[in-house]
Amino acid sequence: MTMGPLLFPDTCQTCTVFACSFMFIPGNLDDEFFALDSVIDDYAKSLEGFVGVDRWWSDDKTAKNVVYFFTDRETVNTFARFPEHVRAKKEYAKWYEGYQVIISEVSATYGDGKMPGLTLSQSGDS
Repeated sequence: MTMGPLLFPDTCQTCTVFACSFMFIPGNLDDEFFALDSVIDDYAKSLEGFVGVDRWWSDDKTAKNVVYFFTDRETVNTFARFPEHVRAKKEYAKWYEGYQVIISEVSATYGDGKMPGLTLSQSGDS
């Protein structure tokens, strides 16, 4: 999991962030997949509006969720149009048994601070 100490500076507690959840059931994840996945991940991290990424496996390890966080819809659209990302979407059946994408606007997160993750406030007050 990649994360920063704060999602937003203290002066911007009411900001919205976009969470792009890509959930999938892996199929044949070959060398081509891992190379393409790495290029796409590096590109996402290079974008000015990139905030972070969380990766989760289901308890039974049959499904994975990769959540990219971006500061604005324009960055989400830039990421979606990246040529290697477009290629991966066209060729998804080579690597996945199934998938679902959910793009959400996140206006706040909270917790007790004991679980690592991307949060609006370290103190859990948001």
